[in-house]
Amino acid sequence: MNIYDLKSYYFDLPESLIAQEPICPRDHSRLMVVDRKSGQISEMIFKDLRHLLKSGDRLIFNNTKVIPARLLGHKETGARIEILLSRAKEDENLWEVMARPAKKLSHGTKITFSDSLYAEVVDKIGEGLLLLKFFPKKTFREELQKVGQLPLPHYIKRNQPSDHKDYQTVYAKREGAVAAPTAGLHFTESLLSDLKLAGVNLYELTLHVGLGTFKPVQAEDIRSHYMHRELLEIQKTTADLLNLPLDNSLEIAVGTTSCRALETAALGEKIRAGQYETDLFIYPGYQFKYVKALLTNFHLPGSSLLMLVSAFGGYDLIREAYQKAVKEKFRFFSYGDAMLII
Repeated sequence: MNIYDLKSYYFDLPESLIAQEPICPRDHSRLMVVDRKSGQISEMIFKDLRHLLKSGDRLIFNNTKVIPARLLGHKETGARIEILLSRAKEDENLWEVMARPAKKLSHGTKITFSDSLYAEVVDKIGEGLLLLKFFPKKTFREELQKVGQLPLPHYIKRNQPSDHKDYQTVYAKREGAVAAPTAGLHFTESLLSDLKLAGVNLYELTLHVGLGTFKPVQAEDIRSHYMHRELLEIQKTTADLLNLPLDNSLEIAVGTTSCRALETAALGEKIRAGQYETDLFIYPGYQFKYVKALLTNFHLPGSSLLMLVSAFGGYDLIREAYQKAVKEKFRFFSYGDAMLII
């Protein structure tokens, strides 16, 4: 099996295993535990993670918050345009976006979203992205809350009011993501409280999940794949705590976004504080500098996220784990079950 061949990351997945709604309560999902040293694969209920962790262990969360990044508008001709926000520039009214259809959008094209919000195309910047200048009656953030929709992944065939809560982590704080860091969706306030009482250290960083999450890998040789840049920030106090000796404690990056943030910020086994942009693409062959354990969901066939997990867990072991997950009917993708790789 060629680990750089895109075909090596495809697998048969029954549509019935694609979760359309979260388990309630969310910490009652299933958790597959994959031990890289022994190759053992076991299962537990997610809430029982509190019995696996002990005082001194660490969990590192991505506290980004999903914004209502999907906008439906129309051109002056009446043609419908769908916009997905990617990231803001220095001017909060200037955004990189993905548009559909984009071919007939040229410089100066006006797109109206409501009586109090319209935009004009400033530039085409490649990779299917446009630069839009928004003209809000009030602030852009206020208008976005009125007209924007939650950008649920295409494989979730519903749009319920409850998604505005279900598709956010309970610790989401900093607005800016266009997709949720889904490994964190399994945590409840109660579980976090239990972990704190047990002496588990909970740390936060921020990586605003961008369009790279939606972009499929198309290059037959995955090494040619390009990742969109995403903004991340690690506070100095957090970096200082993460740089303290671990001894025999377990430290878990919660989600592929936390993993990419930590690996971007790592100088050897030390974490740099600061704000960065990252386009780090992790695939088999990558040498991890910092992350020692990873909590994640079950990802799309052929996705960059599956490639990251395969790099961390080992291609053969992760393939075995996914085959087991399909056979035992684990729930896949954003609202699905979780995997802990130690």
